[in-house]
Amino acid sequence: MAPSESPTETAPNLAFQPAQPQRWSLFHGFAQAVDSHPAHHELRAWGLLAVVSLGVAGLFALLLALSRVPGAGDIFPWPVQFFEKGLVIHVVLSFVVWFLSVLGALTTIVTYRLSDGWPKLRGLGPLALKGVFAATVLLFVPAWMDRGEASLNNYVPVIIDPIYYAGLVVLAASLALAVVRLLVNLIGRKGPLEPVTLSVIAAGLMYLLALACFALAWLDIAGDASISAMTPAVNEDLFWGGGHILQFVNVGLLLTAWYVLGGVSLGQPWVRPNLMNWAVLFLVLSSLAGPVLYVVHDAFSAAQITGFTHLQYMLAPPTVMIAGIGVVSMLKGRGEDSVPWGDPAIHCLLLSVLVFALGGALGFYVDGADTRTPAHYHGVIGGINLAFMGLFFGLILPLLERGLKKGKAAATSAWLYAWGQIFHSLGLFLAGGYGAPRKVADGTEGIEDMGATFGLYLMGAGAVIAVIGGVMFIVMVTRALLKKL
Repeated sequence: MAPSESPTETAPNLAFQPAQPQRWSLFHGFAQAVDSHPAHHELRAWGLLAVVSLGVAGLFALLLALSRVPGAGDIFPWPVQFFEKGLVIHVVLSFVVWFLSVLGALTTIVTYRLSDGWPKLRGLGPLALKGVFAATVLLFVPAWMDRGEASLNNYVPVIIDPIYYAGLVVLAASLALAVVRLLVNLIGRKGPLEPVTLSVIAAGLMYLLALACFALAWLDIAGDASISAMTPAVNEDLFWGGGHILQFVNVGLLLTAWYVLGGVSLGQPWVRPNLMNWAVLFLVLSSLAGPVLYVVHDAFSAAQITGFTHLQYMLAPPTVMIAGIGVVSMLKGRGEDSVPWGDPAIHCLLLSVLVFALGGALGFYVDGADTRTPAHYHGVIGGINLAFMGLFFGLILPLLERGLKKGKAAATSAWLYAWGQIFHSLGLFLAGGYGAPRKVADGTEGIEDMGATFGLYLMGAGAVIAVIGGVMFIVMVTRALLKKL
């Protein structure tokens, strides 16, 4: 990496300390690699796509939460099937397009780093971007058309319409182009293979494994003569296996974000680089089981379904290890000036660990039928979102020379979003404990206990707070991305 200030000159030992004094900067090595108009153009476009998709998803999250508040149907004339189709839009934009746009942005950064600013197959980058933008439009349009049934299957919910499926295919293929370009530039590389680069490469490989699972599932469905149409049950089978592997991609991106945020905030690695490498290697090796489950088990059998369900437990060891060691290292180095609290990236890092841990803990109580399940994944997703917010504050905007001015607004947005997600998740969990069903508009129908009603009110209040924090983030980042330099 490019030289910078010595960590001993900028901050006391908060985490890993090299045996010999070294000059280390996570940020400046990437800044030199992307210091060109083509790189800035690609990275800026990925950033805009990410925040726009998150903004629309957040709007629908608020509307969905309000539609579940008792009595809301008497105040607002919700459109027919609004909850079902609105839920599809919210999930696919916030859980698919937003996450994969961050993967696209990191892939761009690492590709230029590996190629020392001159990537092979450079045209694949803009082509991938155009494809993802087109795919996002295709995914959004069917929700406003008087056709197509909403399929609220797990991981990648759909609107059963050819336009929507075309959007998913274009999205998958476009991101694959960005990953392929990254892997091509790995051959004969000019840049170093440090933890951030290796982590993004690992995420790209796991993404290709997820696509392989989707393809294998589709081949099984297409070969089944008894299936004549796409139904929610068929969609569940199609996206079950690949959806589980996408969770490995998301966790890989989360660990990458934690490592980046710790590095840019503290001026030294958040955890030992070798430890980070082992963590992402563990994820990749675990995700290899995905395609294997399609070979060793009958398609969509109970054994295959159970295999993918149990596979998700492999996400815990590397996540707990990186989060635990990183936080403990910071606590050991605490002092009056040991943590740069003026940097919003450090707030995003710590809040991300907190909210993700809450979501993980709630996962021990889910049964799939009530709102304890969305309580779990809203906490987990909220933790990942906070880490990605920090990536924009601490890496993406500064790389584009569009860093935010020093102030409390960025940190405030993270705190509002974090506490909103905490209340939202706890409200869903409380209501689910009293039997409030998931994936329905009125969560209190047939339930008279005040606990469920209070939980849903808490959920609604949390959604409003989270949306306020999210809107602050989106406005700040969008203004920074659109301003003229």
